[in-house]
Amino acid sequence: MSSDYPYWETVPTRWNDNDVYGHVNNVVHYMLMDTVINQWMIRTAGFDPLGGDAIAMCVESHCVYKAEVSFPDTIRMGLRVGKLGRSSVRWEIGMFRSDGTLVAEGHFVHVFVGRENRRPQEIAGSIRSEMEKLTVA
Repeated sequence: MSSDYPYWETVPTRWNDNDVYGHVNNVVHYMLMDTVINQWMIRTAGFDPLGGDAIAMCVESHCVYKAEVSFPDTIRMGLRVGKLGRSSVRWEIGMFRSDGTLVAEGHFVHVFVGRENRRPQEIAGSIRSEMEKLTVA
């Protein structure tokens, strides 16, 4: 349901997203989830993936497919935070066709680590406060 996600982006499918079976390939779903999460972190929370002290490493990902989507459909991507820990965040994503059909539901778990030492690092400051705005009860 669209009210379950506080942040939305609309993504067009591309001609090469379709596979031999005529629908968007599963790999594309993962790329779209990763892109929406990272765009949100950079644009909204001020995350600097290239020069900041911390990086976000994906330690778990999952996707459940509910319906097909094919080029030239657009996909509405809903994003929320399912769990916010000290150094980790579980992102939850809903993907919907433009007609409202649920296409897929997935999650990514990021652990924030030091760029140099690769040890868990606390999520702090504006990144944490922006993530809290996406956290669902």
